[in-house]
Amino acid sequence: MAAQGFAEGQSVNRPPLFDGEDYNYWKARMEYFLQGLDFQIWSIIEEGDLVVLNSRENWTDDDKKKISLNCKAKSILCCALSKKEFNIISACKSAMEMWEKLRITYEGTYKVKETRIDILVAQYERFQMQPGESITQMYSRFTDITNGLAGLGKNYNMGDMVRKILRSLPASWTPTVTAIEKANDLKRMSLEKLIGSLMAHEINMERLGESSSRKKHRNMLKATEGSSEEDSEDEDSGENSKDEEAFLSRKLQRILAKKKHQSGRRHFKKGKDFRKPEVKDGKKSEPICYECKKPGHIMAECPKLKKT
Repeated sequence: MAAQGFAEGQSVNRPPLFDGEDYNYWKARMEYFLQGLDFQIWSIIEEGDLVVLNSRENWTDDDKKKISLNCKAKSILCCALSKKEFNIISACKSAMEMWEKLRITYEGTYKVKETRIDILVAQYERFQMQPGESITQMYSRFTDITNGLAGLGKNYNMGDMVRKILRSLPASWTPTVTAIEKANDLKRMSLEKLIGSLMAHEINMERLGESSSRKKHRNMLKATEGSSEEDSEDEDSGENSKDEEAFLSRKLQRILAKKKHQSGRRHFKKGKDFRKPEVKDGKKSEPICYECKKPGHIMAECPKLKKT
């Protein structure tokens, strides 16, 4: 069978296999399989065996056909069960009895069924989209609840389910919910169309979020590079601060010295109490004659010239 490319329960020619897990899922698939195979067989399982009034010796072709269909319905149910599940219905005489025995075993009695319905209804009423959950994941959880209710006989109409999903969305989806309510008639809107619109909006939100995150990442890189450059500049400035202080100190000293020198010159020019330094040697202050080279007189008063 593996060579043919399909496993047990995945072929249109063999019934889905039930191994005791997820009875509602198997029940729905089995119903579709029987209806597609022969609707009269499904009627036998749902309503009971076809009645044959004649004794075996007097069976007609029509009687034989009815008995064949009754046996075929039981055979299909047996082929759809694992050994453990077959042991539950092995004592049953009709296909309808087999089907009912499985239903009571896995769905329980009427009271058990009502209790399960109440639990699923409470989950339906409290249903909310979880943080970090995608539209696909949310819709999968929602269909698990609604399918479970449908398997137990509790159904909601399409408009109620559409409004329930819209109410379950978080506050960030409020503009989208408002736009959908204005653009569509919720009573006629299908779940598939709603989920398609929500998924399209989710993709746009993810695209915008990625672009904003890339922009934020670039800004962070620029800020990091700027801070590293500032740190290096601070280090360089820290190393050069002492040199700059020394340079400014020397420059200030030169400016002060220059101003002090200029103020001294102005005082020298404008001072009234300026006196020539006194000469200790008196001879240096006396005039010298250019004729006789002796101090104390000038050339016009030179005795030597007078004698001449």
